[in-house]
Amino acid sequence: SCSLSYLSLSMLAATCKLPSRAPKQARATTASRARLAPRSTTTPPPRTLTTHLAANGETTPHAHTRDRRAAKRQQNDQGGVPTSSTALSASKHAVVAAAAAEKPSLTPIKLVPAAASIALGLAIRFLLPIPAGVTGQAWSLLSIFVGTIAGIVLNPLPVGAWSMCSVTLALVTKTLTFQQAFSAFTLDVVWLIVSVFFIARAFVKTGLGNRVGFMFARFFGKTTLGLGYALTAAEAIVAPGLPSTAARHGGVMLPVILSLSKACGSDPAKGTEKKMGAYLIQNSLQCCNLTSGIFLTGAAQNLLCARLAEAAGAVGITFGSWLLASCVPGFLALVLTPYVLFKIYPPEVTETPDAPTMAAAKLEEMGPATSGEKITLGVVASLLFLWIFGPGLLGVSAPVTALLGLSALLCSGVISWQDCLQEKGAWDTLLWFSALVGMSAQLETFGIISWLANNVSTMLAGASMSWPMAFTVLHVAYFAIHYLFASQTAHVGALYAAFLAMMVGSGVPVLIAALTLSFSTNLLAP
Repeated sequence: SCSLSYLSLSMLAATCKLPSRAPKQARATTASRARLAPRSTTTPPPRTLTTHLAANGETTPHAHTRDRRAAKRQQNDQGGVPTSSTALSASKHAVVAAAAAEKPSLTPIKLVPAAASIALGLAIRFLLPIPAGVTGQAWSLLSIFVGTIAGIVLNPLPVGAWSMCSVTLALVTKTLTFQQAFSAFTLDVVWLIVSVFFIARAFVKTGLGNRVGFMFARFFGKTTLGLGYALTAAEAIVAPGLPSTAARHGGVMLPVILSLSKACGSDPAKGTEKKMGAYLIQNSLQCCNLTSGIFLTGAAQNLLCARLAEAAGAVGITFGSWLLASCVPGFLALVLTPYVLFKIYPPEVTETPDAPTMAAAKLEEMGPATSGEKITLGVVASLLFLWIFGPGLLGVSAPVTALLGLSALLCSGVISWQDCLQEKGAWDTLLWFSALVGMSAQLETFGIISWLANNVSTMLAGASMSWPMAFTVLHVAYFAIHYLFASQTAHVGALYAAFLAMMVGSGVPVLIAALTLSFSTNLLAP
């Protein structure tokens, strides 16, 4: 403490530029001057060491201590690295730039496709005269519906967003009430389709589909043609319990094909995809379309076709009746497709001795079947049984069966509710599909579908067309229009009911028209 006091006094003396010990005469002179000077009315603050040093830009020992502590805290916050003011400023700018980069960019509506879709609807509503027997409300709904279909084709917005805008327009113009616009949300077929999306996730999550594919490849994959047939058989087995072509082809078959192709030296990254991989991909695509048409539960759009056909009078379409109608042409095409494709699109490698080894290695890597795979297999087998025999024996409909299977998978933990929430395709389909089907159903209620069917059948009869000829012409038109749609389900929701009504109006038996249109929906030539 004595040393600190001495140091402080020395610094004060040096700052004031006064000698530490002044002569007596100088001190006396200073004292006399002080007595002669007038007294100040205010008392100056005491001149302490702290205030003096601060006035001269210096720091006290306590300030040094505080600075050291602050610097140490800053160093600890920065991971032990001292940070200068320049570094802090650069870091601040980097954080601001990163935050600006993370801001979502706007994706507004595409003006030209939107204008074209809206213009088409306005032209129908205001330029074309309302036909006799059709109300103004029905004609307005038709114009909105046609504009919706044009938007689905031209894609000014995603399908779900455009469909919701169309429903909103129908509500604002009072063309539909809220209950009419959203009535399709209560349809059992809508929830059946949503449920099968969730069930399909179990196949992908547990790896059951991959296991089936590798098992077939292990036993029948010694040649490229045999590998094609093995994957086709795996596809046909998985299809009835996996009613999503995207999940079945992209989530199950594609990983198997890629693994086997790379094992045999066919890799797109190396430019060798034509050795084997291109053939297997093309074969899987064609056979996926066929299996989708063979089984009622092979694709989501089949379930909608059955529902719309029942509304048109084609009652009794079940899993068994559908399979009975499709099995002969479907399985015949399934047998011929790998061979025909092998001839017209031949792979460069015809012998694949490494494929069974690769498949066996993959199965070894996967290990024994997990409990999730076993539960999924049991649930799917139960679903197939109930889909085939449930309506007749137990009175359990297909939508209820799907909900039972989904509940079993949720309760067993094979899939979680978080998995369901992440299935964006299911929720997107629920919204736009319900909007589209709801408007289509109201067109039927307002008499637009029957009016269109009567007019087309009258035209075909005037052209002296028999019902087989009308059947062929309408089928070709329905198939060709399919290429304007990016979704088979959207194609069904938009046109199936209208074409079915036109065929029936032309004299085609309703069950033949309903089933063949449903089969045609699944056929898609790339």
